[in-house]
Amino acid sequence: MKPSIIQHQKTKIVIFLAFSIFTVLSQAQDITGTWNGMLSIQGINLRIVFHINRTGDSYTSTMDSPDQRATGIPVTTTTFDGVKLSLAIPNAGISYDGEFKTDSIVGIFKQSGLSIPMTLKREPVEVQPVNKSQEPKPPYPYRSEDITFENKSAGITLAGTLTMPSTGGDFTAVILITGSGAQDRNEEIFGHKPFLVIADYLTRQGIAVLRFDDRGTAQSTGNFRTATTADFATDVESAIAWLKTRKEINPAKIGLMGHSEGGMIAPMVAARSKDVAFIVMLAGVGIRGDALLLLQNELLAKTSGVPEDKIAQTRNFNSKIYDKIVSSKEAVTQQEMTSFLTALKDELTALASDGAPVDDFIKNTAAQMASPWMQYFLRYDPAPTLEKVQCPVFAVNGSKDLQVPAKENLAAIAEAMIKGRNNKVIVKEYPGLNHLFQECTTGLPTEYATIEQTFSPAVLKDLADWIQLTIMNYPL
Repeated sequence: MKPSIIQHQKTKIVIFLAFSIFTVLSQAQDITGTWNGMLSIQGINLRIVFHINRTGDSYTSTMDSPDQRATGIPVTTTTFDGVKLSLAIPNAGISYDGEFKTDSIVGIFKQSGLSIPMTLKREPVEVQPVNKSQEPKPPYPYRSEDITFENKSAGITLAGTLTMPSTGGDFTAVILITGSGAQDRNEEIFGHKPFLVIADYLTRQGIAVLRFDDRGTAQSTGNFRTATTADFATDVESAIAWLKTRKEINPAKIGLMGHSEGGMIAPMVAARSKDVAFIVMLAGVGIRGDALLLLQNELLAKTSGVPEDKIAQTRNFNSKIYDKIVSSKEAVTQQEMTSFLTALKDELTALASDGAPVDDFIKNTAAQMASPWMQYFLRYDPAPTLEKVQCPVFAVNGSKDLQVPAKENLAAIAEAMIKGRNNKVIVKEYPGLNHLFQECTTGLPTEYATIEQTFSPAVLKDLADWIQLTIMNYPL
């Protein structure tokens, strides 16, 4: 799911970093070049890299977070007076202030009320790579075929991979649907490939699996930036239509398995199509988008140790922004959003880290809130759609999911299914699992890359068992 306004920073998920930099120019020391540091947050180590350049009397810089696969993040301002360096990107409430010490910079990294010591050095930080032990390697004991299919209504071609058992036919099939952000067919995030792991496991259990790149991503054509959740649903419908043409697949046994936003899309398609035999919601959403983002922001901040008063202030501010969108019957333009945020500038300045300038935040947030995806997501309430789903449903989530919290969303999903009189539903919460279904300590996105496990084996087994039992127990 998308992060909240205050924390948002685009990436296939997800620590929401930004820096504000206050610049006093000096030529006394050469600060340019690459500087490497390590953040230690609740026992989790994350590398941070700054690339500082100088043009005339001005400094510019970018930031990388290698462990989160984020590179080239623009730093809003960069200042150096010969001794003190200051960096920040205001729209995520993060700043770094340090003192130049010839071969190092000793300073403090701040984010949303947290202050973390971090020393920067020119030498790369050596880290032991995390072994992704579940990632399958070829040769596979099944057929794997790279394919393409068309979404004719959108005029795009989607590319993916179909895996099937080596022999036989009449297979039950599952279409995997990615979460928010531009995702490839493996839903690769922080070095993990959860959809590759899921596809491999299910195919070894005799179930065919189709996974595909999001539109405008990897080998798929189309424009991702202008698409909404509803548009992605038509991509899934095109995948179903294509899969029904394959002689190896039983057209009456095609199901959908969606993660996060994909868990919203699966019910959307199932509610209007008799071609969907069953759906699996992996951390699927059961509450309206604005409520989800408010809850997500609050839990992420609380787990990160942000003071309660800061959390309350941020929630109040974000509520005003979301209400502006949700209460409008028409699309809110970027210009309208800019005017709205400018009127809140005093309140925003009080929230900003260390008095960081807010003009860039206003500009970036206005653009974000004007996007078709965000406006659709904030307004979308999954409940009426869930009430219309009559096929078997398996909704699962982890107890430490801080992005789509299990308690609130599973309860809402169950309530909607009961209201719709669908009695072929199982809702299950798994203790100790995060949003990616990894066994974890905190549930924070900072942890994702540091965990060896890609996807809980217990959940994998339950998914395969439920699909096989569903096909056996409910005539299709």
